[in-house]
Amino acid sequence: MKPLVILLSSFVIATFAVKMVNKDYNFALSARIAMSMMLCFTAIGHFAFTKGMSMMVPQFIPFRTSLVYLTGLFEILIAIGLLIPKLKVISGWTLIIFLLLMLPTNIYASIHNINYQKGTFDGNGLSYLWFRIPLQFLFITWTYFSSIQII
Repeated sequence: MKPLVILLSSFVIATFAVKMVNKDYNFALSARIAMSMMLCFTAIGHFAFTKGMSMMVPQFIPFRTSLVYLTGLFEILIAIGLLIPKLKVISGWTLIIFLLLMLPTNIYASIHNINYQKGTFDGNGLSYLWFRIPLQFLFITWTYFSSIQII
């Protein structure tokens, strides 16, 4: 829920900021700024909640803690790439692939009731997926229309 709030509030603020600076609305740019802000916000979670995020990665995957740190850094790099005109398309496609690859992790965490913030097994469980899966597809659609197929 927090990433959605960050995304939408950042979009509203970015829309007005871009309008003030450029004297015109640029919704695609505002959407990329908002996605970048959201990615930076979620990247912080990789460093603040490392234990819980590591629990979200299935047991058979080695170096889970290192993977959590790397994906946090990756999110920051993608956030920067979305803001660089020459990199926005490749960053957009990369983010879409990343979001699709992370979906099984969210499913795994829900099945195992993982609360990534506490690092415990008392999370929301499968009911979380009713929100998370549509949210993931919103992020994918948002990325596509703001960085790849600009309308």
